[in-house]
Amino acid sequence: MLELYRSVDRESGGGLLYGEVARFAESVYRMLDWGHPARLTPPLIAAVATARQLAGWTALDAGRHDDAQRHFVAGERAALAADNAPLVALIRYAQAKQLQHLRHNRDALATLQLTHAQLGSHSTPAAKALLWGAEAASLAALGDHQTAVRTLGEASDQFERIDKEREPDGMGFYDRGELFAQYGRVYRDMARRDRKHASEAVRWGRDAIAAFGTTNVRSTVLNEVGLCSALFLSDEPEQALAVGTRVLEQAQTMSSKRVIDRVVNLRRDLVRHRELPEVAEFKRTVIAWAVMAT
Repeated sequence: MLELYRSVDRESGGGLLYGEVARFAESVYRMLDWGHPARLTPPLIAAVATARQLAGWTALDAGRHDDAQRHFVAGERAALAADNAPLVALIRYAQAKQLQHLRHNRDALATLQLTHAQLGSHSTPAAKALLWGAEAASLAALGDHQTAVRTLGEASDQFERIDKEREPDGMGFYDRGELFAQYGRVYRDMARRDRKHASEAVRWGRDAIAAFGTTNVRSTVLNEVGLCSALFLSDEPEQALAVGTRVLEQAQTMSSKRVIDRVVNLRRDLVRHRELPEVAEFKRTVIAWAVMAT
């Protein structure tokens, strides 16, 4: 059931199924009150943590941030009780992603660094790569570009050590596309301070999109938004508009507030070309679409 929910989430966004996933998570939680052998308690607690993590993730994607925080806290508590280090890492990563989306990057960075310190040798290569990649994104957003690039290198080193057969099921989503997406975010933030990094941001954005599977629709759309921004920053407005127009078409089929918020943020990077009539028209289209979508 959880894998089906994850598949729908990746294809259509969290808004479509948050209510259903939340009900599922609550029902799993109530199972702890049933009579059962003591040996089943740890896997039941882990199941609660997994369900709560997914409920929090879909709530985040739907823009229901209070609900997301509630589920993440409950999931973290259960994962710690189950002594499940990879699941703790996954939930903390989701918490950090929420903080990043809300532009609380110092809090996101503190969350990720605390997780590294607490898990230590219990982290798998995938968990380390996941956390370091997210850490690099917050560092770049805070302007510490040198450390961000070094942290990306650490994430890449851990990624190459991943043995899928030795990683927990929950880490199955983490692939090369996810890693490249963090490179794209870091270099895009760097390009906002110094445009010499814009071509790298474009390259990483395209590499991330190419690496995502065809079923991971939301990640593809999110990274096409990032590519659109990078193209504006690299002074390629015609290509940026082509990507942006495609993004608007794709976004209409999704129930993801995160996608809407990212599309609206395109206004931040098109400013340099705002005097071009077609760019001005695109900006008006984005604003009108965002009003309709919300």
